[in-house]
Amino acid sequence: MTPRRAYVGLGANQGDTRASLDAAIEALRSLGHCRFVAASPYYTTAPIDVEGPDFLNGVAALDTTLDPYALLLHLLDIELLLGRERKGLRRAAPRTADLDLLLVGNLTMASAPLLLPHPRMHLRAFVLKPLLDLDPQIVLPGHGPARDLLPVVADQRAERADA
Repeated sequence: MTPRRAYVGLGANQGDTRASLDAAIEALRSLGHCRFVAASPYYTTAPIDVEGPDFLNGVAALDTTLDPYALLLHLLDIELLLGRERKGLRRAAPRTADLDLLLVGNLTMASAPLLLPHPRMHLRAFVLKPLLDLDPQIVLPGHGPARDLLPVVADQRAERADA
């Protein structure tokens, strides 16, 4: 199988968020059937649809021969290793680690466990800005060039975090 470029959203707003994202990146580097390509700079972002502390967010790029479901299972395992607790249906709850499969090549799919592209990525500055750091020309299936979507999220705070 020919490798496809996958993008993974990274986020945390509990505990040592920088250490959590760094550990997530190290775990992504070690995934079988994947070649780690790059990680964006981190962004400090305001929570959306939830109360709580700011998030630290970023995006990682991988070239992978894994099918999207297998990659998703690996991401869920990494979250568990980093202390993520999933409690019911509280999607926007605070978390120690959150890894979202954003894109896998040009694939579009809709199933119970997986929607590609990620259904809200085009509405989130904390995804678009780091994604554009990795690929300024990236096009989101069904939404067009990511850079053209920035005006829609201009009111969302997403600032580069200090190194």
